[in-house]
Amino acid sequence: MVLDKKAILVTYPDAFTKQEAIGLAEAAGFEVAQTVVQRYLRHGEFGVGSGKAEELKQIADAADCADIIVDEGITSSQLNNLEKITGKHVMDRERVILDIFASRAKTTEAKLQVQLAELGYEMPRAKANVHLSKKGERQGLSGMGEYAVDVRFRALKKRMSFIKERLREAEKRRELHRSQRQKLQMSLVSLVGYTSSGKTTLFNRLASEDKEVASSLFTTLTTTTRSVVLPDFTKILLSDTVGFISRLPTYMIEAFKSTLDELKYADLVLLMVDASEPDSDMKIKYDSCLSILKELEIPGKVITILNKSDAASKENLMAVKNVMGDSLYTVISAKRGDGTHVLKNLIQQNLKLLPEVKPRLRA
Repeated sequence: MVLDKKAILVTYPDAFTKQEAIGLAEAAGFEVAQTVVQRYLRHGEFGVGSGKAEELKQIADAADCADIIVDEGITSSQLNNLEKITGKHVMDRERVILDIFASRAKTTEAKLQVQLAELGYEMPRAKANVHLSKKGERQGLSGMGEYAVDVRFRALKKRMSFIKERLREAEKRRELHRSQRQKLQMSLVSLVGYTSSGKTTLFNRLASEDKEVASSLFTTLTTTTRSVVLPDFTKILLSDTVGFISRLPTYMIEAFKSTLDELKYADLVLLMVDASEPDSDMKIKYDSCLSILKELEIPGKVITILNKSDAASKENLMAVKNVMGDSLYTVISAKRGDGTHVLKNLIQQNLKLLPEVKPRLRA
């Protein structure tokens, strides 16, 4: 990816958060010229202290940066105040994620889901934005900008209703596909996991596909389903889904609900984790994924896949047990294919242990 813009990144001091924030900035097309750490990013009129806001202006000027990225969801007024004091364009974490989503969306459904997430971002900010634009004016019966606020809210709600209706049409198509799958009596296995954990690489290997794979975040935004043959020559359906990330706002999860709801119909969920990362990072990502699965009320059995064993140190692989605890897991390299036959056997065994064993198509 060509990084054609430079930005100052303001984030929290811990290493994991800092690295993830840099990854998000780069995925959005920014080169991080300098990282500024802050213990708190939601207080005061700027999101940061007034002294730090002045310092950011000096740092951005010295680095010749026109953009500042704040690695937190801040209010519209905080964002505008920070732009005024620094003279720079300011983006918060949620805006960066939305821009990445917009650049990655390829299908009509994905684009609609991104638009819905955009509206979820804009709704709570609309009132503040309209008040700022109308400052000094008095409109309507309720005072400053109230009429404009009402018009803006109605427009946003109308647009949101339209998009939700379009997504319901997509959901009806999914229901049709599900009923066809039920007639075929094929088990469904879904790949989930943190963004960039290697889900699509594994999907391509198991399903003999060539979906786009990249090291940047959120390469996959839509669910793709293909058939896979298990060692006993029965066929299953394998689906690849959007990647998770920490501190993903509820409205974004809601926007992609029609895609993520497919997980509820999975007989097995394969949770991908990058085993080449430090065990502390693995733990954070693993817990974050489990939290999102819980929020989505996913009932299926979960098998954890520790991927990228080819890039993992011996120390990392030894630390896996501490991270996974009593969870069911297996170690693979989706890139080289190591352990994928064991994984297929594990899928086969666990499908047979399901309460209602369905007849499955022979290959």
